[in-house]
Amino acid sequence: MASLRDIKTRINSTQKTSQITKAMQMVSAAKLNRAEMSAKSFGPYMEKMQDVVVSISSGTSGIQHPMLVSRPVKKTGYLVITSDRGLAGAFNSNVLRLVTKTIRERHQSDDDYAIIVIGRTGYEFFKRLNMNVVLNIVGLADHPTFTDIENITKQSVGMFEDGTFDELYIYYNHFISAIQQDVTEKRILPLADVTSNNHLISYEFEPSAEEILSVLLPQYAESLIYGALLDSKASEHAARMTAMRNATDNATELIDTLTLTYNRARQASITQEITEIVGGAAALE
Repeated sequence: MASLRDIKTRINSTQKTSQITKAMQMVSAAKLNRAEMSAKSFGPYMEKMQDVVVSISSGTSGIQHPMLVSRPVKKTGYLVITSDRGLAGAFNSNVLRLVTKTIRERHQSDDDYAIIVIGRTGYEFFKRLNMNVVLNIVGLADHPTFTDIENITKQSVGMFEDGTFDELYIYYNHFISAIQQDVTEKRILPLADVTSNNHLISYEFEPSAEEILSVLLPQYAESLIYGALLDSKASEHAARMTAMRNATDNATELIDTLTLTYNRARQASITQEITEIVGGAAALE
């Protein structure tokens, strides 16, 4: 049985850990509120841009843009969004597990796919497995702006346009609530499904519709990536807040158990000392 000093040391250590996890939980909760607002406020912008793109591409005959046309798939791109830090429960592992499984099922060679990864955790994971990572970005802020990822979004869209890969899928955690985040797979390129909206608005184009689409479609694809990143950041903060709350609860439970063990050991020690004193006194009589 551990000594009283050892038990007391464990209690003190667990209390300090509990203070740290409690502080991290509060920080994540504050970040979650802001991240959730950012993700929700970006939604109306995305919806309006989609309406404009759908109206132009569907309401004007004869427009053929490379980003709207599906082509034979020779190589697939995977854009994976993870975090730079751990301590977020299964936030990263769920996404990475799905991507790895999907790639192994669909492709026989590394030449058949290319990975674009956001987040240090994902980058280190794929490099450790020697998988084909062509672009990566690490060190993003907790509340990223579009400027922070503008380079990687433009390169991702540019690689589709120049034929580096023929389709692009994005994998991320979709924010449902503070206790639920669902791993999501979405094909963002080509934009073949963008014409499925039936609510068309009539526009007058200046300059031509083709010139507008040539500018608007890449921006729309980049905005899809940015919107997924905002969604993922809200999920990350929610997952970390939940993980730290669970860690705090576990630490509190462990402290209670150790305190009970300490009190029992202390009582046993006192009882033993009294017994020895009484026995010694009886021996002197």
